[in-house]
Amino acid sequence: MLILASASPRRRELLAQAGFSFTVESADVDESPRAGEEPAAYVLRLAVEKAQSVFQRYANPTHDDETVMDGAPDSSLDPLIVLGADTTVVCDGHILAKPEDAADAMRMLRRLSGRTHQVLTGVAVVTRAGVLSGVETTEVTFSEIPEEELAIYCATAEPFDKAGAYGIQGYAARWIPRIDGDYFNVMGLPIARVVSIIENALGR
Repeated sequence: MLILASASPRRRELLAQAGFSFTVESADVDESPRAGEEPAAYVLRLAVEKAQSVFQRYANPTHDDETVMDGAPDSSLDPLIVLGADTTVVCDGHILAKPEDAADAMRMLRRLSGRTHQVLTGVAVVTRAGVLSGVETTEVTFSEIPEEELAIYCATAEPFDKAGAYGIQGYAARWIPRIDGDYFNVMGLPIARVVSIIENALGR
């Protein structure tokens, strides 16, 4: 059983698009960065914590479901796999999380305007055998954002559930002439990396 430990509709869409059958279980973890924590370490930690949090809810099989051999359950009979992910935007080494309000969204986008920044996604797969994880990085270049367009955009609800106050698949696409790396990573789930990690977790 594959469980996506995320309430993100974009991650659900991408995982389904890749042909996976799965259920969704959101993870409740503190997403605050730790003092001195590097962006890559931050997204990797959150991805692992989300996956582990959900895994623990399902990790203990009932007596009827387990086969005991030398006093231990046969984990090979338990197909439980939990996928966790966390995405953030990084500019000048600083994490740009989800904006608090329109003014915060405008501040972030002005910082990104006319520049190249990084989008990092941590991905973690938890099974009874352990944790497999990694970080995918994509560089995203913004053109200069006209102030009138910025005001129109930040008056909508679109920026507020997205790291860096934008989604590449939305209105902000008009400001992105170039990326270097995985497009789907910018949407929140690097599908090719996810497939590789899941297959490794399954021993394929």
